[in-house]
Amino acid sequence: MARPSEILGSVVAASEREQLETFLDYLRDAVVRKARGVSEEDARRSPVPTGTNLGGLIKHLRWVELGGFAEQIGQIPAAELPTPPWTDADPEADLRLEPNEKLDDVIGAYQAECDRSREIAAQHSLDYAPRGRELTLRWVYLHVILETGRHAGHADILREMIDGSVGD
Repeated sequence: MARPSEILGSVVAASEREQLETFLDYLRDAVVRKARGVSEEDARRSPVPTGTNLGGLIKHLRWVELGGFAEQIGQIPAAELPTPPWTDADPEADLRLEPNEKLDDVIGAYQAECDRSREIAAQHSLDYAPRGRELTLRWVYLHVILETGRHAGHADILREMIDGSVGD
């Protein structure tokens, strides 16, 4: 596996779009790598008071991808998208695994959403903004990079606390 500096360094002179895509794909992969190999119990376990756990981070990031690319840029009607897990009574349901959810399934749903995000993004320029909206595809990339990077850092710490695993 290539080192982060090699992956990210490979796009120093690339187009803005290629840089955004490469940084986001690196972070997407990092989050999944941090969750692979843990037990179902450890995917749900939180060594921190907030309850943050590896499975919940990936589940949440699926909805970040869907909200940014499918809803905002793709303008896919809500009726054609999965029903979000959160409600007014339970606004953080996307941050935890339910008893019937398996980590591999959550990872698969996340990766499928990332694939859809890539397909949607490929259809538009970075300056594209859906009619009646101010945010552009560029802004969505930046937002999803911010969220994914933030949670990749959380995943690093959680994995180290769970089993001592460190590194990329």
